[in-house]
Amino acid sequence: MLHAPLTAEQAREFLDALLVGAGFGLLVATDRHMDVLARTIEEFPDTRANGMHDLHTVVLMREHGISRICTLDSGFRRFPFLTVVDPSE
Repeated sequence: MLHAPLTAEQAREFLDALLVGAGFGLLVATDRHMDVLARTIEEFPDTRANGMHDLHTVVLMREHGISRICTLDSGFRRFPFLTVVDPSE
């Protein structure tokens, strides 16, 4: 069954609830951000359009040593250093 997308307010409330839980946090750029970004762009020079958002997410994950993502977005499968988990399975 498909559900209607959350409103902006509902999405913010959902994120607020996640962030107060143990083990959740926001990934922010570190002092290494530009180096990791440059290296990742060199590895995937053909990244364009919507793929840039995925690439930025991947850069933040790399900076923080995160190698697993749960997503339905198949675009993340192009990054061989990530383990992509399909949450619908």
